[in-house]
Amino acid sequence: MKIGVLVPLRQEIEQEFDKMRVMGIETCQLCGWDKTAFTEALAHRVKTAATERGIEITAFWCGWEGPAVWNFTGGPLTLGIVPAAYRHERMKTLCLGSDFAKQLGVPDVITHIGFVPENPSDSGYPELVEAVRFIGRHCERNGQYFLFETGQETPVTLRRLIEDTGLTNLGINLDPANLLMYGKANPIDALDIFGSHVRGVHAKDGEYPVNGRELGVEKAMGQGRVHFDRLVAKLHRIGYTGALTIEREIDGEEQIQDIKAAKTLLSGILASL
Repeated sequence: MKIGVLVPLRQEIEQEFDKMRVMGIETCQLCGWDKTAFTEALAHRVKTAATERGIEITAFWCGWEGPAVWNFTGGPLTLGIVPAAYRHERMKTLCLGSDFAKQLGVPDVITHIGFVPENPSDSGYPELVEAVRFIGRHCERNGQYFLFETGQETPVTLRRLIEDTGLTNLGINLDPANLLMYGKANPIDALDIFGSHVRGVHAKDGEYPVNGRELGVEKAMGQGRVHFDRLVAKLHRIGYTGALTIEREIDGEEQIQDIKAAKTLLSGILASL
């Protein structure tokens, strides 16, 4: 397993890759939320900058337009492709993101698809399955996997959705902190349910919710409830060989210091395997 970091897609991508090199990190997930940036010109610039610096882009994290409320009340109405009001445009954006990732030569496309219904008999569930199937087939034509980032659904619900599409190019980007912050599962136990589908991992820490409306709090690695020594050991046992991509959802110097500390912690864990 390699250690990576989540990098924002921007015109001055060289600066982001240079920061990685200074920290001794050589893999990343590239994250873009603005579809107007998914251009051939920027793809060429990103690919050239990565090649020149020896950076491996393991996945493209594709965001989408429109409202996004990251809590338990507004979230089901606004996030991902679950809300029918935003589904069509966001499906088009995710397909554009897949095309952009193809230009980069990146094999995996990741997103949050929203609060998937826990009840498979929910009236909106069949249409969601068809929407996922449409995006998944687009990625398949581009030689890619389409990955669901964990958090907004239980592991069983996520596995069921993958099974119900009937596609073989769907997978999971395991964000262990999200599983805790959304109150959906212990990430180590979750691997017993969907571990064979994991193709990416976010190295992020967090806490369970403390009320019924707001997510749990993200924390610097080692300060939350994700036991990374046990998590990484279990990933190793089930045969995961991909990257551990550090994500710290703050800005500034504190973010850089927390990323460096996370790298040190993960390096020690990997050395002990």
